[in-house]
Amino acid sequence: MSQAGMAMEAGLTTRDFARLRELIYTEAGICLSPEKKTMVEVRLKRRLRTLNMATYAEYCGFVFGNKGMKDELISLIDVITTNKTDFFREPAHFEFLAQKVLPELDGNGRAFVIWSAGCSSGEEPYTMAMVLSEYAGTHLGFRFHILASDISTAVLGKAEAGIYSSESIAPIPLALKHKYFLRSRDSASSRVRVAPELRRLVDFRRINFMDPDYLLADKCDAIFCRNVLIYFDRATQEGILRKLIQNLTPSGYLFVGHSETLHDMDLPVVPVAPALYRKSHARPRN
Repeated sequence: MSQAGMAMEAGLTTRDFARLRELIYTEAGICLSPEKKTMVEVRLKRRLRTLNMATYAEYCGFVFGNKGMKDELISLIDVITTNKTDFFREPAHFEFLAQKVLPELDGNGRAFVIWSAGCSSGEEPYTMAMVLSEYAGTHLGFRFHILASDISTAVLGKAEAGIYSSESIAPIPLALKHKYFLRSRDSASSRVRVAPELRRLVDFRRINFMDPDYLLADKCDAIFCRNVLIYFDRATQEGILRKLIQNLTPSGYLFVGHSETLHDMDLPVVPVAPALYRKSHARPRN
């Protein structure tokens, strides 16, 4: 067996896993339970091969060394983060956006601003782009801006490319598929690509939820942060939510995942519908 193969058999030590857990929590806010040790080992294997490293100990020495941490941290977070999303996921939210939010906030004299916070590989912001483009097509003068962010540079690269399998676009209505997606020139390929005019509507940026300020140019009328908060502990969730809400307009909407709740959190929002909140003017309790 090769030296690298023997290293994989040896596995990640409990001490090194604890150091990585603490680093990931501090830098990205992601809380890895002790049960995730095997998952981390598996995901780091490819990274070790890429760096031509023989052992997990060598990798940890690099990460925690003065030269390695800054450059490797982004790649480490890319490896650890889980990215699962779909087009028109939790469709009731997009129905509410099109039928309630847009008609209500249209006509305020400024572009409608919406943020996909934790956009993963791009399915959510491109769904937003389709919904808003369809609305704009029947409402003269409606303007909008879509921001999409993630901590993972790897998934942001996939999102910007806008290339998906035919199976992944199954939830999209047929008319929108024909209008906004291009088939591959290779007849044997099952891949499709988001049309350039739709890709141009989305501004992709890397944003770490742990940053003290997200540095948005404009307040958002709606923020989708769905199925993201589940990866953080409660204290981190509340800190992130406060910063998200600070970036909402006074009447802005916050969409979260259906498995997530803001119940018993001291935040300036009021519930509107399942997994949907609106910014309120009430002051948080002391």
